[in-house]
Amino acid sequence: MSRFRVLQFNMQFGQIWDDADPDHAPIDLEATLTEIRRHDADVILLQEVEHAQAGGMQLQPPPNYTRLRAELTGYESCFAYPKADVRELPFGIGLAIFSRGPIRDPMRLDLPSPPIEFDFYGNKTTPTDRLLIGAKTTFHGREIQLYNTHLLAFFMLGSGKNESPWQRNLVADQITGATAPTILTGDFNEHRHEILINHFAQAGFRTAQQTDITWRRRPLVLDHVFYNAPLRVVGSQVFPSPASDHHALVVDFEFVH
Repeated sequence: MSRFRVLQFNMQFGQIWDDADPDHAPIDLEATLTEIRRHDADVILLQEVEHAQAGGMQLQPPPNYTRLRAELTGYESCFAYPKADVRELPFGIGLAIFSRGPIRDPMRLDLPSPPIEFDFYGNKTTPTDRLLIGAKTTFHGREIQLYNTHLLAFFMLGSGKNESPWQRNLVADQITGATAPTILTGDFNEHRHEILINHFAQAGFRTAQQTDITWRRRPLVLDHVFYNAPLRVVGSQVFPSPASDHHALVVDFEFVH
């Protein structure tokens, strides 16, 4: 049977969810690993793997990714930080791809953010750049192109900030015209998810689900698994997770031909 399973998960650098005080909940990477393992996915695509450090410092080797790579035996993987930036805020950064198939041709594409000013606890700043990563893998003798991204959340920057499709355009340019089986996952941070879905539909991609909320802080569908015509969804489910402020999205695929 030519099926395989994909897990999309913004792991929020291992910070678990606490209804009473989510911003100060403890970091528990074991909870992250428990969440990942319980879905038994063939492909795992993660956002916010690491905790951003003061002054834009990026820990090397990346500690959370290093632990995940050691614990998730039977997977090949790749990881990338976004471009280092002293403006980085103390949230989650870094993208990872894990696959039970071989990982080949890893790539990265920096996604510039517009120079719009916003307030962060009384300080004026501008957003840092975002990132798209990719790699090829193989299941059932078929090559699959994987992409993973985490886009800028314009809706979190305060009222009056004009949303720009610039980052989405760069991602769409990467996938437009793809004829091989291709999957694009991520935290797209688009609170009007219909706009995102329509945008990528023009590139020949559909989302696996658009009805179940994927973020705990607001009732929004921010996380998606997009796919193109050589693939068919045979099942999808959003799993509320205590291991992050995002839920886990699991999608089962099969090849159309």
